[in-house]
Amino acid sequence: MTGALPNLREVIAKYELDARKSLGQHFLLDENLTAKIVRLAGNLTGRQVIEIGPGPGGLTRPLLRSDAAHVTAVEIDRRAAAAIRELGEQMPGRLTLIEQDAVGLDLTTIVPAPRQIIANLPYNIGSVLLVGWLRQAAKWERLSLMFQLEVAERITAAPGSDSYGRLAVLAQWCCETHIVMRIPPEAFTPPPKVWSAVARLDPRKNQPNAVLFKSMERVTAAAFGQRRKMLRSSLKGFGGEELLRTAGIDSTRRAETLSVAEFERLAVIMASPSA
Repeated sequence: MTGALPNLREVIAKYELDARKSLGQHFLLDENLTAKIVRLAGNLTGRQVIEIGPGPGGLTRPLLRSDAAHVTAVEIDRRAAAAIRELGEQMPGRLTLIEQDAVGLDLTTIVPAPRQIIANLPYNIGSVLLVGWLRQAAKWERLSLMFQLEVAERITAAPGSDSYGRLAVLAQWCCETHIVMRIPPEAFTPPPKVWSAVARLDPRKNQPNAVLFKSMERVTAAAFGQRRKMLRSSLKGFGGEELLRTAGIDSTRRAETLSVAEFERLAVIMASPSA
């Protein structure tokens, strides 16, 4: 580092970084909290770390001070990008800035392995980004992601719970999932109306291929799209009774009662050439 870094509130003032609702921005400025998030991600030695939506750089700073091999920040907001670019100049060779929308961006083609994502995700695109990363889970070592608490609970929910749904099945099918930290609204600028949480996702050794993953997306979308209905009705478009009989699943059950393994059985049958 070439000098002392300015206070984060000074950075916000300098770049007129008022948080914008349209970008889902809520900035975390407490460097004790951001440092803890980095520690919870585990040993970063030699890892390529990606941060999405760094804003004024509250989380970027402890990432740059960590043992990570390199940090890549993806930021669509030009004001924030200017702040992050200045931060990179303070730590030469440690930071790459990508000024793009993270949605639809294949970071695995840009950042070499071993790679992790550690990010306070914009509220409005967090779930969309996660599903995209789950499709390529084999290429990630770990994902440490901050969401609204409600979303984090949906990711880690157990069958039969109110939060259990499509996101839980996809995430737990591909990863071991845990909530490792909960953060109150007042920790943010501006404070959101809800609590937030950091979810840690560790990809499983064996990952589904693209065809099977697509099949799982389809069956979970149909099942939870009509979650109050019996599966024989919600999955009628995929064979209904016959599909469920082949999978050994009672057709009168509802989506929230099925385990991840049972959903996988349905997806495998649907993905088979004879289906």
